[in-house]
Amino acid sequence: MSTKTDYGPQQLTKELKRLTRTYPFISAGAIGRSVLGKQIPYLRIGAGPFRWHFNGACHANEWITSLLLIRFAEDYAKACARRLPFWGKSAKDLFARCSLWIVPMVNPDGVELVQQGMTAKHPLYKELMQWNRGSNFFHRWKANARGVDLNDQFPAFWEEERKRRGVLLPGPRDYSGAAPLCEPEALALSRFTDQNDFHAVLALHTQGEEIYWNYRNEEPPEAKEWAERLARSSGYRAVYLENSDAGYKDWFISKFKRPGFTVEAGWGHNPLSMDNFELLYDDIARILAEALDCSH
Repeated sequence: MSTKTDYGPQQLTKELKRLTRTYPFISAGAIGRSVLGKQIPYLRIGAGPFRWHFNGACHANEWITSLLLIRFAEDYAKACARRLPFWGKSAKDLFARCSLWIVPMVNPDGVELVQQGMTAKHPLYKELMQWNRGSNFFHRWKANARGVDLNDQFPAFWEEERKRRGVLLPGPRDYSGAAPLCEPEALALSRFTDQNDFHAVLALHTQGEEIYWNYRNEEPPEAKEWAERLARSSGYRAVYLENSDAGYKDWFISKFKRPGFTVEAGWGHNPLSMDNFELLYDDIARILAEALDCSH
């Protein structure tokens, strides 16, 4: 797996084919399609009754989270296949206790825009140029192909978040859309969550080295303890967050009353540089392994 170049939808598709071929106990599929019709893939690893879900690249210029998740999945699969220890834990035991579904790239259209820009052949060329202030430089772009911030799309005080943001038109970030779950990527993720009835979820973002674990006092009692475990494993900070709504983690906690986390990986300007990938991965892999171990 290369950690020297941009990691986009095409690279992800190749990696998933390789992983499922190398490790037959990994299964893969798609939760739905993006605005432009790209598949939004998932992979599953583990056979246990506790159902965990991790996702990444909800925000386009945070695409490094996709690579972090795929690297984690590969290292976990390798440890399971070879009966190796995994970040101080038994991979075999984790596999037996947990079933883990990973959606590495929620926003493939946006990731492609950030990494490649676009040509006049793009189906939304005119609109995107207008929304991006006439620039074909999309490094600041967090949204999907319709200029909607997917992590402001979930029905958890959506109207309040839209009012707080004050962004009423499509653009690089913070536009909540015309209605909750109006974008196919957010709708697919919500349906996937409903169908699999996850016991806990973790959304990987960048940056800030923080772990958010609460939502409007609707989180379960164990959420704070789990967040503190994740923080101790990595050196990140467990943060009680207020005045934020409509995110995936917020909706999950509100609807299911189960542990949900947003992890802000690393420091710097998005998209984060690949130069420090190994250090970044060391922290995130510890957090994700600790999360799986919380399912005791």
